[in-house]
Amino acid sequence: MIPYLFMLALPALLVLSPFRGNNNVRRLAWGSICVVFTMFIGLRHQVGGDWGAYINLYQAAVDIPFTEAVGLSDPGYYALNWLSALLGTEIYLVNLVCAAILMTGVISFCRRQPLPWLALLVAVAYTLVVVAMGYTRQGAAIGFELLALVALIDGRFKRFVLFILLGALFHKTLMVMLPIGFLATSKNSYRTVFFGVLVCIGLSLTILAEQYASLWSNYVENPMLSDGGPVRVAMNALPALICILFRKKLMLSTERERRLWIIMALLSLACIPLVFVVSTAVDRIALYFIPLQLYVYSNFHRLFPDRMFRTVAVLAVILGYGTVLWVWLTFGSHSNAWLPYQIWPFI
Repeated sequence: MIPYLFMLALPALLVLSPFRGNNNVRRLAWGSICVVFTMFIGLRHQVGGDWGAYINLYQAAVDIPFTEAVGLSDPGYYALNWLSALLGTEIYLVNLVCAAILMTGVISFCRRQPLPWLALLVAVAYTLVVVAMGYTRQGAAIGFELLALVALIDGRFKRFVLFILLGALFHKTLMVMLPIGFLATSKNSYRTVFFGVLVCIGLSLTILAEQYASLWSNYVENPMLSDGGPVRVAMNALPALICILFRKKLMLSTERERRLWIIMALLSLACIPLVFVVSTAVDRIALYFIPLQLYVYSNFHRLFPDRMFRTVAVLAVILGYGTVLWVWLTFGSHSNAWLPYQIWPFI
C-alpha cells in the first residue's frame, strides 16, 4: 500500500509547500513527476484486476500479421501489442506507452488549473491508481480525452476531434465525447446544434457499428451490477452539483468553457439513475466525466473569499481523496489485485 500512498503524498506536499520556484524549476518538477509516474504505472507487474485479460490480448497479437491486428477491436491498442510482440518487450512496453499517454494528458490538463498540484492529487487517488492500472485501454483513451479538452478550451475544435479519434483507437467508447465538444463550442441556432449533434452521433455509430453487438452484450444486456459503479458515479455527482450551483463563483474564463463543464455536470447527474439500469455501460462512460473532478476541486477554494477558509477547502480535498484511496485499498472488493505492488524488472 505504501507505494500508492507515496504517489498521493507527493502532490499533497507540493500543494502545501510555500516554495513555488521559477518556470524552469516548475518544468523540471512536472517532467520528473511525469517520468516517475509513467514508470510506476507502465512497469507494474501483475497489478490490476484485468492483468490476466490483458496478457491474453497480448498473446493473441504475437502470431498474427499487422494488418490483422489493426483490424481488431480498438486497433491502436492491438497495434501496440503487435509492435511489442515484434520487439519482444512483452506487455511492459504496451503498458508504458499507455501510461505515457495518460500522464501527458493529465499533466497538460492539471497545469491549466489554478492549483495544478491539487488537480494532480485528485487524479492520483482514482484515475492513476485504479483506472490506469485496471483499465489500460480506457486509461490511454482518457489521456487523449484530457488533451482534447485542453484543445477545446483553447478553441481548437479540429485538434479536439483529432485527439478524440486517436483515443477511440484505444477504447471506442470515447466517441461519446464528440457531441459534447460540438455542443460546448457551437454559437449557432438550435437547429444547427441539433443537426451537428446528429452528425456526431451518426459518425460515432458508424465507427462502432462493427462491434455494436459485442458492446451491447457486454455493457447493456449484462445483468450484473458493475462493482463500484454507483460509487464512481457518486464521485462525479458531487463536483457536478458544485459546478452547477456555484458556476459563477468558479470564475469560468469563457462561455465555451462554461458550457463544457455544465454539460459534463448534467450528464454526470444523469448517470445516477441510469447506473442502476445499465450499470456496466454507465460505469464505463462515467469514467470520461472524471476530468470534472479535477477541474472543480482544483477551483473549489475560489468559492471562499477568506484566505483561511480557502486553506481549509484545500485541506478538505486532500483529506477527502486521501481517505478515498485508503478506503479503496483497504476495503475495495478487487483491491487485492493491486497488492502488493510489484515493478519490472524487480520481480
